[in-house]
Amino acid sequence: MPAVARLDPKEIFTPEEWAHASQRSSWRGLMLVAGAWGLIFAAGALFVLWPNPLSFVLAVMIIGARQLGLAILMHEAAHGALHPNPQINDWVGEWLCAAPVGAQLAAYRAYHLKHHRYTEQPEDPDLALSAPFPISRASLWRKVLRDLTGQTFLKQRSAQLFGSRKAGEVVNSSTWRFVGVNAALLAGLSLAGLWWAYFALWLLPMATWFPLVTRLRNIAEHACVGAGADPLSHARTTYANPIERLLIAPYWVHYHAEHHAFMHTPCYRLERLNKMLRAKGHGHRMKTAPGYWSVLREAAPA
Repeated sequence: MPAVARLDPKEIFTPEEWAHASQRSSWRGLMLVAGAWGLIFAAGALFVLWPNPLSFVLAVMIIGARQLGLAILMHEAAHGALHPNPQINDWVGEWLCAAPVGAQLAAYRAYHLKHHRYTEQPEDPDLALSAPFPISRASLWRKVLRDLTGQTFLKQRSAQLFGSRKAGEVVNSSTWRFVGVNAALLAGLSLAGLWWAYFALWLLPMATWFPLVTRLRNIAEHACVGAGADPLSHARTTYANPIERLLIAPYWVHYHAEHHAFMHTPCYRLERLNKMLRAKGHGHRMKTAPGYWSVLREAAPA
């Protein structure tokens, strides 16, 4: 049987409080998408203008984290929270967020909503991401090494290219979108005389830092959490510091307990929602961590 997946907001908030906490903006989601792409190009420009090892490593980390940011904004679109107009929500979520990083919105939405319905239950499609924890530190470091050396990326892209397809398809439809958007990005950079930047400042972050921070996100959200009767206990909220938000956890993704309890709340409302819950005395119901290093110590204690 699935755990109770969501809370009734009326049990905690006044109608006025909930109206403000759940309101969807017609511009904030679009600004987040524009900001993600702006930061990607700004980080790339940092290295182009001041080429040195430090600016290169920083650019790779920032771009990889914003690639995760695009996946997170696709996640927003999967919940219909990126824009109040469903057509705009889905188009932006598909072509500006999902396709560039090799995902497909419709497929992800079906998969992800099942995760919400059956969180940490046998039917949860994400259960394999959290069930093995806690693990040894040696095992964790092996996973980190696979991520940073591109092994995870190659395994995932091979599965995408050669994995399950609809009858008659040569490759997955998500692969066509991924190839098309990336070809356009390569063409644009080539016209600017920066063809090499596609490989060094887009593909390399996608093959290294993006898989690592995706793994850290997955660990922080559900590893060593479980799912009790209280919907606020189904996920972990990690109080990320500014550096962690820049390099690991963009767009309020670290407020995951609140997201699971009120899954259609826009991401830009989650921090306020957290403060409201704590002000009303419900903070003790959530599993929290003071930062990502704390999460890793719990997930890999020895």
